[in-house]
Amino acid sequence: MKKTIHLFLVALLAGGFTLGAYKLFFEKDSYQWVNDKDTTPFVKTNFPATTNGSGINEIDFTIAAEKTVNAVVYVKNMSVSRANPLTEFFYGSEGSRQPQIGTGSGVIISPDGYIVTNNHVIQKATRLEITLNNNKSYEAEVVGADEPTDIALLKIDVEQPLPYLAFGDSDYAKVGEWVLAVGNPFGLTSTVTAGIVSAKARSISPGRNQSFIQTDAAVNPGNSGGALVNTNGDLIGINTAITSQTGSYVGYSFAVPSNIAKKVVDDLLEFGNVQKGLLGISALNTRSRDAIEQGLDEIDGVYISAIEEESGAEKAGLKSGDVIKQVNNVRVRKFSELTGFLSAKRPGDKVDVLVDRNGKRMTIPVVLTKNQTVDLPNLGLRVKNLTKTDIKNYGVTDGVKIIGVPGAYQRYGLQNKVITEVDGEEIDNIDDAKNVFSKISRYDTISITTVDENGEKEKLIFQ
Repeated sequence: MKKTIHLFLVALLAGGFTLGAYKLFFEKDSYQWVNDKDTTPFVKTNFPATTNGSGINEIDFTIAAEKTVNAVVYVKNMSVSRANPLTEFFYGSEGSRQPQIGTGSGVIISPDGYIVTNNHVIQKATRLEITLNNNKSYEAEVVGADEPTDIALLKIDVEQPLPYLAFGDSDYAKVGEWVLAVGNPFGLTSTVTAGIVSAKARSISPGRNQSFIQTDAAVNPGNSGGALVNTNGDLIGINTAITSQTGSYVGYSFAVPSNIAKKVVDDLLEFGNVQKGLLGISALNTRSRDAIEQGLDEIDGVYISAIEEESGAEKAGLKSGDVIKQVNNVRVRKFSELTGFLSAKRPGDKVDVLVDRNGKRMTIPVVLTKNQTVDLPNLGLRVKNLTKTDIKNYGVTDGVKIIGVPGAYQRYGLQNKVITEVDGEEIDNIDDAKNVFSKISRYDTISITTVDENGEKEKLIFQ
């Protein structure tokens, strides 16, 4: 016992000695001396404070979810694809036809069975099947579709009124606002995910003037065409796309704003196609070398680089060099915000455009005009309707002017010539031209009559 106590005392003494040596020779001071002249480093503040929590627990998603899940449907796209040419050679065209099934989502927007979805969900369908949240299934017909906005309208015949969602006003959606994405990812029906609005007027395709609502609510394959709603259950977007290297959700998803979707649906019902109201300007690319050299790359607004002839902008008095700051009380910081706002307008609508002209701000009312240009199928020529100046210069009353020629046809000298006839059929405007060229197969021989600025006619044969 005495031996044990002796060993304990020795160990305790050795430990104390070691600790003291460490403190004396090795440990650095971790504090700072303050003399009498120094003031204590504390600052009193009167900043406002709140005793409320973060607010997350105050948000109730259940009401919005209950309103939405019954109005979101499962869309099944049944189509037939062609097999490889070798199989077609041995088994014939019928033997090479293989059934394919694609799935997506849709949103009921009226009690009588109108459904909005994405165009890419229903493309190339030979049969469309809609399944409601109560597992009832219906065959759907396509009322119309618009590829540029990726919106399509379907209709099912129902016996009783259906639950539906009303379009909200996407212009009032705010960055940071809570939203729900409702759809059928990976075939999992009635799936609800939550997130916030991450950005507005987001453009994700350099070659197309699109304007999306960006959110971090989880969206995956199968969610396309589904609903993006706010906490009131108002439809503020149609889920459309994700940005991902894997094909699955990685934190970013995009929805067509409800104001654009509603306008497309209204146009498809009333006109059968989308009526685009154009301002008639060309905007400077602020990331271009010219913009950077001129110091225009940091402009807060849309810098007008050119005005189209006989457009609403020209008639209203907008000028090159004007910077658009606001349209109808909606602030505009970039071109995608402007195009997003105008996508919900039609030809003939009047908008108030606030511009900065040489440091002076002015509001100019502009009447939007109809699209005057079109890309023709097959040949890929870009043409526009004739202006009064064109009619005078070319000595013709009808036709379309070629303003864009793809590389394969550059050698024919088609730029700035006027097409007056195609295969003997007179062309009056871009609608005529688009209709005639859409009937022509790429394997057909095409005869095109053109007129140059000297009034000389030329007939060209394309095979």
